[in-house]
Amino acid sequence: MGSTGVIAAHVTSRDGTRIGYLRRGAGPGLVLIQGAMGTAYHYHDLANALAPDFTVYTPDRRGRGLSPKPYDDGHDIARDVEDVAALLTEADTGDLFGLSSGAMITLEAARTLRRVTRAAVYEPPFYRDGISHDGIRQLGADLEHGHLAAALAGSLRTARTAPAPLRMLPRPAARLLAAAVLSVDARRAGPAPKLRDLLPGIRYDFNVVAGMDAKMASFGSIDQPMLLLSGTKSPGFLRQAIHDLSGVLPRATTVEFDGLDHAGSWNTGRGSGPRLVAAALRAFFT
Repeated sequence: MGSTGVIAAHVTSRDGTRIGYLRRGAGPGLVLIQGAMGTAYHYHDLANALAPDFTVYTPDRRGRGLSPKPYDDGHDIARDVEDVAALLTEADTGDLFGLSSGAMITLEAARTLRRVTRAAVYEPPFYRDGISHDGIRQLGADLEHGHLAAALAGSLRTARTAPAPLRMLPRPAARLLAAAVLSVDARRAGPAPKLRDLLPGIRYDFNVVAGMDAKMASFGSIDQPMLLLSGTKSPGFLRQAIHDLSGVLPRATTVEFDGLDHAGSWNTGRGSGPRLVAAALRAFFT
């Protein structure tokens, strides 16, 4: 047991992978799926805000934190959905929330798993003009060779979520800036996972995003109620993706949070608003 009322445990997915999670709260089960560079830690505030009304499960996705697993080039989103299926069974629920690449997994789970009864997603990264598969291949090569600064800079550029200074710099200068960020982060005190430890796992996230590229229309078969969330400070392509998805899903409700960005469901210390997100989830899942 970690902090008061939080229990750490694990489930075993279909392929034998152990998926660790934290559980807290009381009430019907609700599973929260992370996006890139996120662990159960980053949902601490959101989970606590939901805990009075739900038994909240915050897993670490495979390849990070409580669920260590080296990346396999044969991986695809079906394995992530199997992880979700094991968690939903453990939680005895059909209610699911996902952020970013975790939102794509949530959508695929809603499409393929009978168990999912309602689902909410926050800004799944669909790109109208497609994501750079060359960028993803380069990211994999950088991580294979331990070039973490290049991987950090490249991942943000490929995902189109890089802050302006990093986005505008020439690649060598961007790598130097990313190296400085990693150095500062490595010396940071506190319980938050270090960027250098999270970076190898982002190959799973880009696998998901690449695999779902140009496949938004497939989610038109989802007939469960869906909640689509976004923030006014998020990149335009993410807000556009929510708009486009609302036209695909037959039973979608959309909520946009004024002043929130792509990290809107993450801990308040990141400058986001988990209590606002929790209120929307509570209204939808209750």
